[in-house]
Amino acid sequence: MTPHTHQIRVYYEDTDLAGIVYYANYLKFIERGRSEWVRALGLDQAAMKAAGEGVFAVRRVVADYRAPARFDDLLDVTTAYQHHSGARLILRQCVLCAGRMLFEAEVTLVCLGETGRPQPLPRVLLDAVEKNTGARGQV
Repeated sequence: MTPHTHQIRVYYEDTDLAGIVYYANYLKFIERGRSEWVRALGLDQAAMKAAGEGVFAVRRVVADYRAPARFDDLLDVTTAYQHHSGARLILRQCVLCAGRMLFEAEVTLVCLGETGRPQPLPRVLLDAVEKNTGARGQV
């Protein structure tokens, strides 16, 4: 399955004095990419929370900064399902500019219930992932 792509323009506020994207902003970019990926799966995170199906929190990010993005670049943020188990969902996310890899990360999300404790991933998410990626019960 092709990764989901979300485009982001680099604004002046995203850069340092040299016009290069500040490193922490890549985490913001991939956060937006994940939100759009969930939306593209046909899921409403607010409705999932209201139904007691949990919310997602980042547990771990392993990131590799390869090349700088600069003011006014048009970036492609890709999000691809890797696998899941229990309460965890692992995604691969990349930031590219004109096809050139600038940043990549493996992101581990955990589903949290109302008490703030981990709970199993919601069936609606797993069904949507299976439908859109063909992933079936991968661990």
